[in-house]
Amino acid sequence: MKRTLVWASVATAAVTVTGSLSAYGYYWRLQSSIHQEDTDRLIGGNRPPKLNDALNVLVLGSDTRKGANARYGRGHQHEAPKSDTMILMHLSPGGGQVLGVSFPRDLLVPIPPCTRPDGTVVPGAPQAMLNEAIGRAGPSCTVKTIQNLTKIYIDHFVQVDFTGFKEITTAIGGVPICLTKDVSDKASGFRKPRGRHRVQGEEALAYFRLRKNIGDNSDTQRIKRQQMFLGAMAKQATSTGVLADPGRLNGLLTSVARSLTTDRGLRLTNMLKIAQSLQGIDPGKIRFMTVPSGPSAQDANRIVLSDGAQPFFTALRNDTTVPEQVKAAAIPARVRVLNGSGVQGRARVVGAQLAERKYTVTKVGNLAAPTARTVIRHAPADAAAATALAALIPGATTRPGTSSTPGVLDLVIGANFTRVKGGGIPRQQGEHRATDNICAPTKP
Repeated sequence: MKRTLVWASVATAAVTVTGSLSAYGYYWRLQSSIHQEDTDRLIGGNRPPKLNDALNVLVLGSDTRKGANARYGRGHQHEAPKSDTMILMHLSPGGGQVLGVSFPRDLLVPIPPCTRPDGTVVPGAPQAMLNEAIGRAGPSCTVKTIQNLTKIYIDHFVQVDFTGFKEITTAIGGVPICLTKDVSDKASGFRKPRGRHRVQGEEALAYFRLRKNIGDNSDTQRIKRQQMFLGAMAKQATSTGVLADPGRLNGLLTSVARSLTTDRGLRLTNMLKIAQSLQGIDPGKIRFMTVPSGPSAQDANRIVLSDGAQPFFTALRNDTTVPEQVKAAAIPARVRVLNGSGVQGRARVVGAQLAERKYTVTKVGNLAAPTARTVIRHAPADAAAATALAALIPGATTRPGTSSTPGVLDLVIGANFTRVKGGGIPRQQGEHRATDNICAPTKP
């Protein structure tokens, strides 16, 4: 009996060791098939500070024609790749929400000097289209450009080529789309009648690349369609158990590994943790929007940031976990937000953040003259509510007055304003959520 137990123990140990070695070998092969750049070395130490536990991952779509991607344009094989899809995926602390921020390819921005992987330095440009950055010095240059533009710390980047995109849509079982008319586009190869469809692989890629013969043929509307597609894809992945099933998730990573380029810090273990952290997330909290921008006054075919961009970047930088419960007794019936900070659009952003915290915002507007300090004016009976609001805004003081309307707080935003504690990211114009109707018409 003892000998049997000994042999059983030896056999079990052997199987365990062999399995571990096999798993390690598999992991090593899979990890080594992913192309990686040393982004920290290429960018250097001059990066924005990381203010909280939010995770920012820049997702890039590469139009490289190398390898299996040559079939989508062999004449472009020797051209520098461009990225017509650039989305900053912001995962709020605690996994409460995901926001995908699209940056238009035609957005005019300053591109800084960038270091290529071979060590050569490419001069910067005071103004150029954003999608040129990747062709100048690779994806790390795009990371550096967007970091300089937004002052948001980007933790990682993931670049996916045409082949990888096809594999992803196939691995999750296809993505639902909705066409408002028959579409037949020779350039992309996409042909489908009006109505609802489920696309994957080659069809999904053709739809995602589609620009002409649908809508107004603009890149702005293509971005909106892509956001709706990605929202539907996220809903599909979270609702069908792909992220919760180790086998299916493993199959997904295996099929796309060779089509990925990432920064050196993003390992397979990190990817798995990120995927698992999204397991069970409410699709209504997966949002997509375009960075606040509009046509350039000098060239209608180019895009520039609008006045709302910097307040939005501030909200994104300062995003912190929103508490699940807020004491109802501490919430006033109404609050008015008045901007005296000198920063355009701040009242709207702060008002939206307070609305996320269950405050009823009845007015947002600007003061006639700027003010240095942030003050909450209130009726004497509303002192407790004013104190509760002041606790959310660093540097704010309360000021009782008999002229204030009972039940209404006036939040006057001064130049010393920094943030709303625990404030979420306010809803943006044209925003799309993963739960929105995919047949709703797209609007710029």
